Amino acid sequence: MTGGQQGESALAVRRLAPFDAAAEFGEDDLIFDAPGVEAVAAFCAGIVLETGDEIRAATLLAAGAPIVLVGEAALRDSGVVKRLIVAHGGERVGAYAPARRQAVSWSLETDSNADFKIVAPSTCEPAWEVLTAAGAGSGTLLHWWLAALHDLGATQFLVRADIGDDADLNICARLVESFDERLWLGPLADATPRLEEWITYGQCRQLALMPDLFARMDANETEGNTSCAP
Repeated sequence: MTGGQQGESALAVRRLAPFDAAAEFGEDDLIFDAPGVEAVAAFCAGIVLETGDEIRAATLLAAGAPIVLVGEAALRDSGVVKRLIVAHGGERVGAYAPARRQAVSWSLETDSNADFKIVAPSTCEPAWEVLTAAGAGSGTLLHWWLAALHDLGATQFLVRADIGDDADLNICARLVESFDERLWLGPLADATPRLEEWITYGQCRQLALMPDLFARMDANETEGNTSCAP
């Protein structure tokens, strides 16, 4: 499998792995933050900071991490991203976002026309919202949040979400269109994602997969397909 940035039609796949002091990591691996990860920070593709704060992000950057993908700390305060960029450079700061389909609520709308009442949805089209590290909905629209962080200078994004239907595939394709090589995508909880649909209809070109999925896709690629089904 390939790693790093590729041409427009190529597929890049990175392993997304928990840190294990006894494991070996390569320059294309993305590693979740954990005590001791500083030892390999300079030898991987980047560190995913799910819950750590700005100080922890700065520590990992000082340890040589090529990029730190900041999660909940940036969700609480986008100024974290800006301050880290000023201190360490924009190419080394990105964002991590677990996401899911935003729930739609309905309400009675009476302001637009006094003659009748209508029931209006809370959102006009399907969208993903950013989740907290605990898995709760934040109410923050993913596309808007990534665009705002990009405007602040963040250069790379890792989004993990489960694709369940055509609406999710359309959301995925819009994200790829907007953020292109800056975006890495992977499943959040689905153990058997239909990655061929992610690639064909969701337009995914850069995937970040947990170790089991990564190994299965590697084997399937050898056999000539991109399905991760058992």
